[in-house]
Amino acid sequence: MKLPEPVMNAGRTAIRGWGMATAAFRPDPDFLLIGAKRGGSTSFYFALLEHPRVIPLFPAAGLLPKANHTKGVHYFDSNYARGMRWYRSHLPSRANRARAARRAGGPVVAGEGSPYYLHHPLAAQRAAGNVPTARVLLVLRDPVERTFSHYRERVRAGAETLTFEEALAAEESRTAGEEERIIADPAYLSYAHEQQSYVAQSEYARGLERWFAHFPRDRFHILTSEDFYRDPQAACDRAAEFLGLPPAPLPAAGKVWNAAAPGDIPDDVRKRLAAHFAPHNRRLEEMLGRRLSDWTAG
Repeated sequence: MKLPEPVMNAGRTAIRGWGMATAAFRPDPDFLLIGAKRGGSTSFYFALLEHPRVIPLFPAAGLLPKANHTKGVHYFDSNYARGMRWYRSHLPSRANRARAARRAGGPVVAGEGSPYYLHHPLAAQRAAGNVPTARVLLVLRDPVERTFSHYRERVRAGAETLTFEEALAAEESRTAGEEERIIADPAYLSYAHEQQSYVAQSEYARGLERWFAHFPRDRFHILTSEDFYRDPQAACDRAAEFLGLPPAPLPAAGKVWNAAAPGDIPDDVRKRLAAHFAPHNRRLEEMLGRRLSDWTAG
């Protein structure tokens, strides 16, 4: 039976209040999953949560009548004005970590996944200043496919009325000056910058350069969604090793979250996007020291 909304809201308020009151006893996250939006980060995050030594954010599913654990806090992009007590209120306490470690037979880790972090111009600087020891995970998808998936997600949400080609053509005017406004006024929130930057969010090298400027490169584990979906268990084993954990069988790691029915990109649009992304992909390959042969060639 679904509880009345006022009861649910009261429960949420009480739990968040408790989290903030106990924020001093809630350690910083062990990892941040910084993106990319529509890149497979949700599927990857919940696959990691299958590991017995990766624990969920607070409150875990079950403490409130909600179907799934919380993935992202969106603190370093959209909620920074709420302060670190609010941020830590989402993290498991030391006591909870200790109980989980006893059950799992070894130390546990916890982290959050907010896919706008990669593209937000201040998120890397904020994260480095507040959680400098966090490890950084990143899932990247073929930029042509990610761009189209991002657009279709907005259409499904009823927030985009333009055709794909029209939305691509409108992106520059929609987002003009938005990054500068965010930097000038850290309290400014930009819908266009987060939700209508279909192409810009697929130019991964620019966002990653910001994060590389604030965190040592050995603090990053970067994979492609194509590698992850090809062998979820192997991808999670590598991520676990990066987080200092042993491998563990993850029977539900292959579950796809936020899946959408396939759509077709017109051939001429696909070619145009591939040509646009080609120099960005080459720069990314140089940064990563690896070929991205699964992606659409420009």
